[in-house]
Amino acid sequence: MVKFLLWCILLALCWPLALLVLVLYPLIWVLLLPFRIAGLAVRGVLEFLGALFLFPARLLRALTPV
Repeated sequence: MVKFLLWCILLALCWPLALLVLVLYPLIWVLLLPFRIAGLAVRGVLEFLGALFLFPARLLRALTPV
């Protein structure tokens, strides 16, 4: 909602810039999509390595009596 209101203000003040933003935003989103996918993959690998590294400690914690 806030983005829409900001866009409306931009449209009222400077409509050529607002139309340019309206056209370029999807293109920029498509160009940045591979980086978002790569970030997801890297995050998954790092979470997997963290879980793998902490697995022995979790096993020891589960085996010790409370």
